[in-house]
Amino acid sequence: MIGRLTGVIAEKSPPLVLIDVQGVGYEVDVPMSTFYNLPGLGDKVSLLTHFVVREDAQILFGFLTAEERATFRQLIKITGVGPRMALSLLSGLSVAELAQAVAKQETARLVKVPGVGKKTAERLLLELKGKLGPDLALPVSLVNDNQGDILQALVALGYSEKDAALALKSLPSDVGVSDGIKMALKALSR
Repeated sequence: MIGRLTGVIAEKSPPLVLIDVQGVGYEVDVPMSTFYNLPGLGDKVSLLTHFVVREDAQILFGFLTAEERATFRQLIKITGVGPRMALSLLSGLSVAELAQAVAKQETARLVKVPGVGKKTAERLLLELKGKLGPDLALPVSLVNDNQGDILQALVALGYSEKDAALALKSLPSDVGVSDGIKMALKALSR
C-alpha cells in the first residue's frame, strides 16, 4: 500500500498532480483544497495517499492533511459514494464545512456540490452523523512529520485512524517517532 509520497512536483493540471519521486512519476488525483495549497512546479511536496484498485484502473488520491484523507476514507465507505464523488465533495467543501453541514443536517449545502443529488445528500447526512467532527483526526495545526509517522505506524498496527488520532492528541508536540509510538500504544491499551 502506498501511504505517503514525498517528491518534486513535475506537473499540475487540476485535479491531477504528477509527483517525481526519485525518477518515478506518480499521477495523484487531489481535491481542490489540496491543489490550491500545493507549492509550485519543481518544489518538494509530501502527500498522504489513498490507493484505489479497481478492475479497470489503479488510482492514487493525495491529501495534504490526515484530516482530509480520513474524511475521504469515511466518504467512500458510504453506498453510492465513490472516490470521484468523495474528491468532488472535498473540493467543494472543506472538512470543517462538511462536518458542520452534517451536524446541522444541511442537505441544501451538499446539493450545491456537482454530482451530488438530493437522495445522495440525504444518505451522506444520515451515514456521516456522529462520524465527522473535531475528533475525526488531528487538527491541521497539530500535524507535523513525526506525528504523521506515528499516526501511520499505529494504523499499520491495526488501529483505526480515529483511535490513532485521539491517542496522538495526548502526546507532547515535540515527541520523537519511536517514543511517540510507545506512548500512544500505552494510551490505546487503557
